[in-house]
Amino acid sequence: MSIALSNNPADEGFRMPAEWEPHERCWMMWPTREGLWEDIAKAKTCFAHIAQTIAKFEPVTVVVSSVHREEAQKLLGNSIDLLEAPIDDSWARDAGPNFLVNDVGELGGSTWRFNAWGETYFPYHNDDALGKVVLEHTGARSLVSDLVAEGGAISVDGEGTVITTESCLLNTNRNPGWSRQEVESELCRTLGATKVIWLPGNDEETETNGHIDGIASFVRPGVVLLETSFDVDHPWYEILQKNITAMKGQTDARGRPIDLVLIEDGHGCETQGDRYCASYINSYIANGAVIMPKYGIPADERSKAVYQKLFPERTIVQLAIEGIAVGGGGIHCITQQQPVAMS
Repeated sequence: MSIALSNNPADEGFRMPAEWEPHERCWMMWPTREGLWEDIAKAKTCFAHIAQTIAKFEPVTVVVSSVHREEAQKLLGNSIDLLEAPIDDSWARDAGPNFLVNDVGELGGSTWRFNAWGETYFPYHNDDALGKVVLEHTGARSLVSDLVAEGGAISVDGEGTVITTESCLLNTNRNPGWSRQEVESELCRTLGATKVIWLPGNDEETETNGHIDGIASFVRPGVVLLETSFDVDHPWYEILQKNITAMKGQTDARGRPIDLVLIEDGHGCETQGDRYCASYINSYIANGAVIMPKYGIPADERSKAVYQKLFPERTIVQLAIEGIAVGGGGIHCITQQQPVAMS
């Protein structure tokens, strides 16, 4: 059993590092919910390819139920570690823990309650317990919170600032009876942060109720990558503009003005289905690389150029993700980074 964190982890110097900081490994969950996918075999093949690609840059551990272990091992190969545990679904970003580190080299983590995006899917009790399983496996010190939230709902700069959306974390299907200030305070307590920036989000995105990882993300201190559209006929054009407007003029926890970098989404992929994840922001920053989606449209090259300019020191890898995207998420959704705990 891991040692508990103090009630306020920041008092011990704990914080959630930014995604571009060094990783110990990447955590993923084997596709499990049969009814979610149009073709679950295709989803598993796509998932395995993403995992194998990330494993070229950092270690990967995939959580898999006992019934799927042999299948997962065959598709993933021997370069990827497996952790056997009961799971309901495949979204490690949302069900996994929020890893924390401090300056004396300790690894910690906070866990929120997980209710499958407002009880959209059942069952979800195994995924709700996954954060504890992972933290105990890593030996991390832990903090348990009653906040219902998901990792895809937040982006952090590692220096005290969190971005999230009103459409998700203030939704009554997550935390009925919680005020905005109560949610904000709990985010800061569980992430070692001091400031929360709220964007409107997207009420029309019903799969996650407008997760931030399909809208905006920190890409370095003081710089936020923000989704837009250059097509006024885009069904979410006004929604995207409202988020941009809300982000303009913001400062981070250290008082620095935040610069915005705009990137288009994968508009044109919506014909794949209403849940189809067509966001280039939904990418994974690995050690020495950025693993981002490719949709087979002209925006692929333009979006890759944006990432290459933002991360000139990293290899930019684009992967076709249609097997995963039809389930409602992308590369960021199926991954969760474990930071290096350096003393």
